[in-house]
Formats: sequence, structure tokens, C-alpha cells
Amino acid sequence: MRRILPVAIAAAIAAFALPSAAFALDAPTAAAGTADAALPTTQLPRGVRPTHYDIAIVPDTQHMRFKGQVTIDIEVLQATPKITLNAVDMTFSTVGLSNDKIEFAAPHVVMDADAQTVTFVFDRPIAPGFYHLRMHYEGKIGTQANGLFALDYDTKDGKRRALYTQFENSDARRFIPCWDEPSYKATFFLMAIVPSAQMAVSNMPIRDSKDFGDGRKGVAFATSPKMSSYLLFFGLGDFERATTHLGDTQIGVVTQKGMGSQASFALDSAKEILAEYNDYFGTPYPLPKLDNIAAPGSSQFFSAMENWGAIFTFERAMLLDPAISTQADRERVFLVEAHEMAHQWFGDLVTMAWWDDLWLNEGFASWMEGRTTAKLHPEWRADLDAVDVREAAMSRDAVATTHPVIQHVDTVEQASQAFDTITYSKGESVIRMLEAWVGPDQWRQGVRMYIKQHAYGNTTSDDLWRAMEQATGKPVAAIAHDFTLQPGVPLIGVEDAGCSNGATAVTLTQSEFTKDRPDKRPLAWQVPVVAQTLGGVPVRTLVNGGSAHMSLPGCGPVIVNAGQTGYYRTLYAPSEVAALRGTFAQVPTVDQLGILDDVWALGMAGRMPVSDYLDLAQTVPTDADAHVWGDIADKFDALDGYYGTDSPQRTAFRAFAIARLQPVMEQIGWEARTGESDPVVNLRTQLIGTLGGLGDAKTVAEARRRYGARDTDPAAMPVALRKTILGIVAAHADAATWDALHAQALTEKTPLIKAQFYSLLASAKDPTLAQRALELALTAEPGATNAAGMIAAVGWRHPELAFDFAVAHRAQVDALVDSTSRAQYYPRLASGSLEAATIAKVEAFAQAHIAPTSRRAADTTVANIHYRIGVRQQRLPAVDAWLVKHAGA
Repeated sequence: MRRILPVAIAAAIAAFALPSAAFALDAPTAAAGTADAALPTTQLPRGVRPTHYDIAIVPDTQHMRFKGQVTIDIEVLQATPKITLNAVDMTFSTVGLSNDKIEFAAPHVVMDADAQTVTFVFDRPIAPGFYHLRMHYEGKIGTQANGLFALDYDTKDGKRRALYTQFENSDARRFIPCWDEPSYKATFFLMAIVPSAQMAVSNMPIRDSKDFGDGRKGVAFATSPKMSSYLLFFGLGDFERATTHLGDTQIGVVTQKGMGSQASFALDSAKEILAEYNDYFGTPYPLPKLDNIAAPGSSQFFSAMENWGAIFTFERAMLLDPAISTQADRERVFLVEAHEMAHQWFGDLVTMAWWDDLWLNEGFASWMEGRTTAKLHPEWRADLDAVDVREAAMSRDAVATTHPVIQHVDTVEQASQAFDTITYSKGESVIRMLEAWVGPDQWRQGVRMYIKQHAYGNTTSDDLWRAMEQATGKPVAAIAHDFTLQPGVPLIGVEDAGCSNGATAVTLTQSEFTKDRPDKRPLAWQVPVVAQTLGGVPVRTLVNGGSAHMSLPGCGPVIVNAGQTGYYRTLYAPSEVAALRGTFAQVPTVDQLGILDDVWALGMAGRMPVSDYLDLAQTVPTDADAHVWGDIADKFDALDGYYGTDSPQRTAFRAFAIARLQPVMEQIGWEARTGESDPVVNLRTQLIGTLGGLGDAKTVAEARRRYGARDTDPAAMPVALRKTILGIVAAHADAATWDALHAQALTEKTPLIKAQFYSLLASAKDPTLAQRALELALTAEPGATNAAGMIAAVGWRHPELAFDFAVAHRAQVDALVDSTSRAQYYPRLASGSLEAATIAKVEAFAQAHIAPTSRRAADTTVANIHYRIGVRQQRLPAVDAWLVKHAGA
């Protein structure tokens, strides 16, 4: 059905008492569709579906409410006396249903808060056909990033308030009554009546704007392509916008006034990334514009959102403030942008049918961000960072509370919990493995085919695998199913290798790696394996049926998972570990990282001596790659955390770790050097932070000296080290220093810097100061979206204190946390605990306040505490014995 009259605009003029000629617009059009052959999961009755929305809203920021009206073009597929759709926190004044032939009487309105639905019950059945469903309603403007929300922030000219929307996964229903599920795609036409001096932003360009002469204006946006409701966006505030072009696409960045220059890197990067994606996907970006909108504040749930044509990003992930931003910040801005722009194809143009396949969005966007960063900024070595991504995934995937990449989702809360390390990082790592197995060119051909076949539609994972098999001629689905339909991490065992006639024979066995279930019956996978002798030619095989035999050219130490694209752990025989240790400096950097990570994880799990990691770390030369030393610093920091409290054993470990890291720090130095690589720049800040965390007196004293000299010596706190120095000072703060940092927070007017100071206040090691930070978080001072982050930051050092405080003040803390995050937020505060008593507290909280179907975060926290206690009791004694044996070495 095509429509001529723009109903939402006409109705808005009447409903909001606007001049009759306020808006003279051409009518938006919406195309009717045909019934989908597949039947994706839905929580709504299947008999009605939307094809187009005409939306008009009038925000009232003073009273934190908004008026809205929407006309939805619907298709009734089977006769029904009622229509059910999603709605939350809304009141309805009028509801009507009609088409060209019939006008129904006003229905009975039934709200179901638990189901997040509204049902309109009519006095007679609605026959199959096309109709217009009209609603006038009111909704709430929130203070957290759910639905339409307000962010208050400081400027040099006083307080300001801006409005934004965040709908993923299921919060469009707070903005418009709608079929708020990904498979109910439709087109959207949005208009708003807003203050004349403010800028309104949405997915599409403004098609018309009319000033009413009374301090208000009407803004209408062009009709969107067919898309899911969670991708709709609206923003309003004192903004500025800078633009560039790539072909016919206008690329923009939208910031609060005065901050546009800080988004210049994001703007330049967006143009570069868009050109790369247009080429890679083979389908040009289809919208006329692509904005990235920066907002002050933060969320416990996300940092950026891929709304089609209107990416939303918190300032900390988009702006580069010349006063505080580092090389790591610069890289993060690019990564976040590459991720969200990848979603414009994977997620927006082609959308998963239901949240079971969320990884199709997030795993692919994560993989594309890494792939694109490696191509466009090879100097950052994103290929090495990919090993860290895989490590995070395998660590999470090796505990009993893991889940398959493709997981069944029943509820909104479960959908929110699906945004986790398995979905993102395991999804990304499995894609990287499959791409390496079939070849990059063939993989890209499959991606292009998938995009073309399903543009503007919805898919499941098997749609992707079919496209891949069609493009590559390889049995991708069988391997992919093993890694996405079952949880866990394969373990490839490497038996003693023997060399004869210039070739090394090696036997591989497949079992399963777990951190907490040593007696678990292993699952089976078909595992693509790449192996080589050191300096030799890589050989590929598929380990199937539990074992495989390989013949590798050359003689020498064997490297399994060469290139580190495989998603599995490698357990080497002791003789092979010794051989690798003796030649470790000659091993390629990417494989050094993989070997270190495997030896660490297997040692912590009791599958090999934990001392093997310390022996290996001892062999790494001072001039090894920055990523390798960064990895070692991370592991030393983790080991230190397992000790928990000060003891002679912890003192001995710290002395060893400091002695191992200090020569690297001395080689790099506190001062930047001309021509040094970006990874070295990042390593400098990491080593300073790690040494400070280990209590190195020399590092702490130097940080304090530089902080004390900041007002008299401009070079004392260079921008690249500012965050790191402040972090050490705050961690080791006494009451006077804490008060000084607090005073800086109170006077700071830049939201990005102000938020940093409040985070610093929450990082003190002194429990008395940590308690002060918790109490401060419950005041209005830090800002509504920063307070929850302060409580979480206290939890990093004082998990029991933070958890107990949050639970005791749950009503207040609930107001500070996105509703999508609460089931995860509270348990995670305690995840760093080493106290057995905390387990019972977390379980009791979950029992009382979290639905039984949504307790994965609580269960994972409990599993993590058990694991940490186990490491302290079972692994640290071996570390202590190694330290005694090597004292003075």
C-alpha cells in the first residue's frame, strides 16, 4: 500500500496546536511487503505486522516527558479482534484503526507491564488486509541510556541538557508503540517539534524544517529504508556538525558545541573506513548520510550504537581531547568507529532474525574492526591484538557458565545478557579461524554473496554458512557448527615430535580445555590446525575424530597454531616446551604471544606446571616486541591480584616482577623519543601503570613528583602520561591528595575530563577513601551516568566493599544503572573477590532480585570467585616455591 497524506505531520499540527500551514511536506511513501517464508522467534502474535511508521514527537525536557503520536501501516494476516505490540511506560489518549473502507470504534486498551506490551481489543474481528493504526500517547524521558533519555553536562557557559535515544536491544518500545523485534522490519518517517535554537538529528537527513516563530520549529526527516525498530535514532541539543563526503554519501560528526575539533580524527577515519567497506562488502553504503553523534556521560552496557546512518557514541570513545587523549585513545576511537560502521552492513542492512544469532551482528563487526585496523593502520599491529581478543574469549569459554555462540534467547533480559565476551570475542575469533581456513579472498566472496542475497532482510547463521559454501566450495558449515552450536575450547595436545630425513613427524590429539572441570567429558570439534617447525613451511590439517598425524618440513621446535588464527589451546609435551623456551627469541612475535598465553592458561588450570610460564618469561629478551612485554605485564598484574593481601610471598613475587619489568622500562624511559613506534608509546604507559600497581617505590615516587610539579613544569605531565600519572597518584592517595583530586573534579567544566576525575576518586587503595567515593557516587555531583561507573571502579580494588554497598543502597543504585545492565551490574562488582563468603552473598542476591532465567552473570561471578580461590590455594604455592628456588638468579 502506498500512502499520499503524511498522517503523522497532519495529525501533529492539530494535536499540538500548530498553525495549519506549519508544515507543507511532500508525502513519504512506504512499500507494503509480502509474508516472510521463515518464521523467526517472536514474543508477539504473528497475525499482524508493520510496514511503515509515521512518527511525531514533542519532547518536554523540563518535565522529562514527551508527547507522541504514530500512525503505523499494518498488514493483518489473519482475522483477529485485537492487536498486540510493544510499549513501556506509556499512556494512551486516543487509538484508532481504519483503512479506505472502514473505521473501527475506539478499542479497549490493555497494558501488560511485565510483558512490555499493549493490546488494543476491538469490538469486532479485523479482517485480513491493510490498515492504519493511529495512536496518541505520552512517554517518559529517562536519565539512563534506555529509550529516550536526557544527559546533563557542564560547559563553560553553564549546565546543558541534550536528548538521545538508545533502543538496542528492546527499548524502542519506550519511544514509540511498535513491533520491537528485529524481524519486524519497516520504514520510518520521523518528525519532531523542538526548540528553534537546537539541532535535531536522526537516521536520515532533514527533508524539511519550519520555524513557528514562537521559539519552536518542526523538523521532518526523510523516510528511512526498511529496518528494525532498534536502529531508529533521535537526538536533540546544542550541537555542532562537521561534514565531509565520499561520493554521494555525506559523512558527519555531531558534538556538543565547541567540541567539533576533537572529532576531526573520527571524521577523517570515517571517510577512510567507508571507502574500505564499500569495496570489501561489494555493496555500497545505501543511505545518503552517515553521522557519528558524540554524547557526554557513559553507560554500564555499551559505549557506542550502530543506529543506521546515525551512530551514537559516548565522547570517551569518539573525541580526542588534546589535554588528555593518548595514543591508546586514538586507536580506540578508530576501532569503535570501524566496529559501528561495519554494523551498517552486518546488523543494519542485513539483520539477525532473532537475538539467538546476535553474534552475526557483533562477532562480525568485531572481526571487521580488527581486520580493517590491521589494513589501514598496520603500524598499530592489530594482528597481534587479535591474540588478546581470542585469549579473553577462551578464558570466559573455559568455565562451566559459558554458552554457545548461538544461544537461545527467550526474554528481553536474556537478550541483554547476550552482549558478552562469547558473542563478541569468540564470534570474532571463530570468524578469523574460518577465514584463514578457506582463504581471505574466498571468504570475502562469501560475505559479498551473503550481503547481496539478504539485503534489507533478516537471517540466521545458516544463511551465512550456505553463502560461504556456495562461494568457497568447502564444508564450512560443519566446522562452523562445532564452534558456534556448542560451548567450550578445544585442546590440541602435541606429543613428542621426531625428525627424520628433514621432516618432523608429530601426533596431535584433541580434547577440551576447562578451567574449573578437570574431569569433564570432552566435547568433539573438527579443528583447523596450522603447524610448522621453527622457520619451516606451515602445514594445514583438519583434526577430526580426536587425532591427526602431520609431517612438517624441517627439523626443530614445533609450533602448533602457527600464526595464531585457530580457536584452541595447545598443550605441548614437556620436551617441546623446553625446545621452544630455548629458541623463544627466534619465534615469530604472534606465536610468542600465543605460546605465552597457552602456557599461562594451562598452568593456571593445573594442566602443566605453573612455573613453566615463569621460566618462559625469564627467557624473553628486553628488546622483545612491545606486545609481548605488554602481555607479560598483564600476567604479572594478574598473579599479583591472586595474592589479594600483603604477605611475604606477595612481596617476593612483586620483587621478581619489578626486577623483570624494570629493565624494559628503563630502556623505553619516561620521555617519548623521536621515531618510536606506537606500540612502544602504549607500552610505556602500561609499564608505568603496572609497576605502580605492583608498588614499585621508584615508579610511585616519580609519578608523585611529576604530579606535584604540574603547575610549575609543563613537561612534568605530558599529555601521553597524564592519565597514567594521575592513576598512580589516585591509587596511592592519602586523604589530602584525594581531596585535591576532588577539588579538581568540582571545578572541571569539560565532561570528558570531569568524568575521568570522578573515576580516579574511586580508584584509591585506601578502603576509607574508597568508602568516601561510594558515598559520593550516590549524590548528584558526579552526574547520573558517571555514578555507576564510580561504584564499579571501587569494585576493581575492593569488590566486597562495592558489592555490599550497592546491595545496601539498591534502590538508589538501580536509578544509576541502565535497566538492561542491572542483572549483570551487581554480580560483577564482586567478581574480583577472593572471599568464600562473597559467594553466598552473590547467590542470595541473585535468588532475591534476578529472574532465574537471567542469572548467567551471577553464576559466572560465583564460578570466577571459586576459580580465584582455587588459584590462590593450588597454584600460588608453586609460584612461591619457584621464587625461592630462583631467588637472586
